Amino acid sequence: MSSGLHQFFNLRRGEGLPVLLAGLYFFFVLTALMVLRPARDAIGMSGGLDAIRWLFIGTAVVTLAVNPAFGWLVSRFRRLTFISATYAFFAASLAGFYCLIVLAPDAVGEVSGRVFYVWFSVFNLFSTMVFWALMADRFSFEQSKRVFGVVAVGGTLGAIFGPWLASQLARPLGTPALMLVAAVFLCLAVAAAWGVARVQPEVGRAGGDDVNERAIIGGNAWAGISAVFRSPYLLGISAYVLVMTIIATFIYFTRLAMVAAAADDTDTRTVLFANIDLITQVATFVLQAVVTGQLMKRFGVAVALALLPIVVSLGFIGLAMAGSFAMLIVFDASFRAIQRAITRPARETLFTVVTREEKYKSKAFTDTFVYRGGDVIGAWTEGGLATFGLGLLGLASVAVPLALIWGGLGLWLGRHQQRAGAASLPAGARSTVAPETRA
Repeated sequence: MSSGLHQFFNLRRGEGLPVLLAGLYFFFVLTALMVLRPARDAIGMSGGLDAIRWLFIGTAVVTLAVNPAFGWLVSRFRRLTFISATYAFFAASLAGFYCLIVLAPDAVGEVSGRVFYVWFSVFNLFSTMVFWALMADRFSFEQSKRVFGVVAVGGTLGAIFGPWLASQLARPLGTPALMLVAAVFLCLAVAAAWGVARVQPEVGRAGGDDVNERAIIGGNAWAGISAVFRSPYLLGISAYVLVMTIIATFIYFTRLAMVAAAADDTDTRTVLFANIDLITQVATFVLQAVVTGQLMKRFGVAVALALLPIVVSLGFIGLAMAGSFAMLIVFDASFRAIQRAITRPARETLFTVVTREEKYKSKAFTDTFVYRGGDVIGAWTEGGLATFGLGLLGLASVAVPLALIWGGLGLWLGRHQQRAGAASLPAGARSTVAPETRA
């Protein structure tokens, strides 16, 4: 049975335990996030769509401010030490929010709610960024194409389990207690991270990195930001993430507007959102378990990165022509399922061929500030188009050209990574690399 599972998930001998622990690590992280997400969304929606746009700006500013602090941790401490410190900080913050709500309920108001919204958004990005940075540190270029899709299944299961757990515990324990529950899962995530590091030793990378487990990365706190602007490859990754988040924000606000128009009461809107999420999670699970590894192995990372832009182009054209709620559900679920199941694992393989400092520091800048910057641009662009009454047609006229540029960028990044991955292999092994890897 073990052999059959290895073959089904496209794993090699000795990869089963590391992939299992990595999946558990992602499961714990996403469970912690999704236990808290309903509270974050409720706080954000209470002020209307314009309030969310301003909260996006606040999140981007805070994310930029936090980046140097994270860069300082990366420069001064061992990798597992600053990974543990990152999760410990967020767990302690959750305990602080819990104490504030329970011990000083009169101090909780609109301002503190907005602080929690921004804090959660930063927590969301840094917790997943640290996870994927460790994965890129522990799995090779060749392994990443096969196993990252399977590892991401753990996150999807956590995204399903978290809301279910919140629904079961919110009434008997109270909503504030969910913060402590999330903190416990973050502690479990730290334990799983150390387990992954123990059973999956780091392998050499491009750029002459050594494999000293106790090595400190060094450098300065701002090195990640400067590295992005010095390297066309890293700048291309940032541009890819920027366009992706702009598009995702377009879809997000379109979903909010269409759900608001379709139903007046909160209960009905909640059911609509839940149904979309259910369809998305099921589709994501199937794609991650069966499709992702085979797709990247057979067709390469470039095709995997270009797939979502193609879907976006077709989706916005269909939405502009039909403009129906059913079309939105299909488009939104397809976008999020492909983004989580295929695009995210493929994007993370891009960091398997860069140096360790670039992997942790530049990735932190790209996956946090650039990501939130795309949110801000997308939110206010969508708001401007809505102000002028351009609607879905105007949104499609912006989104489709962006998607074409985005797809071309994905093809370029995939091919660049393939060349870098092939160049990092020993000379005798290059002849055995698959043709698409040598493209």
